[in-house]
Amino acid sequence: MWAVVGLGNPGRQYSGTRHNVGSALVRRVAKAWNVKLRKKIFFSKVAEVERNEENILLAIPLTYMNRSGLAVKQILEGRRIKPENLIVVYDDLDIPLGEIRIKKRGGPGNHKGMRSIVQEIQSEEFPRIRVGIGPLPAGENAVHYVLSRFRKSEEAELGESLKKAQEALELNLAGETEKAMNIYNQRGKTFFN
Repeated sequence: MWAVVGLGNPGRQYSGTRHNVGSALVRRVAKAWNVKLRKKIFFSKVAEVERNEENILLAIPLTYMNRSGLAVKQILEGRRIKPENLIVVYDDLDIPLGEIRIKKRGGPGNHKGMRSIVQEIQSEEFPRIRVGIGPLPAGENAVHYVLSRFRKSEEAELGESLKKAQEALELNLAGETEKAMNIYNQRGKTFFN
C-alpha cells in the first residue's frame, strides 16, 4: 500500500496559496482518478483507491503545515505503511515555478512541514515531490510570499508544475523513481507532451 500526502494549511483562507501546492496536487489526482477526499481520519481528509493492483491512500492533512508529521505518523501507523511507501508532495521556494524535483530520500531542509514529518516518523527514507513556487522576489518576506495566492499571470506555469508532478507521481507509484528523477530533475528544461 502507498500513501500520497499533499502538504498545505487547512481552511479556506489558505486555499490557492503557494504553500498549499502539495494539497492542490492531491486534489488534482483525486479528481483525475475519480475519487472524493471526503473521509476524515488520521487528522486528514483521505480517499482510498486501487490502481494497477496497488492500494493507494490519498491524503491532505487537516493539521497546520508545521504539524504535518502528526497526520503522517497516524497514516503510516493506521495503515501499516512503511516510510518508503510514503510520497510527500510540497512547495519549494528554491525551485522556480513551473519546475519540480524528485528525491528518493533525504533531510527535510528548511521546510517546516517536512521537518515535522521527519521528526514524527523518525525516518528520512521516503520519496518526495517538490513543486517549485520560486523564486522569492527581492525584498519580499518569505512567510508572506508562501501564504500569498498565485497571480493570474502565473496560472499557466502553476498548471505545468502540477501536470509534471502528477506524471512524476505516477512514475513513483510504478516503482520508476529513477526515471522520474532523470526526467524532472534537470534545471531549466521543460517537457511538453
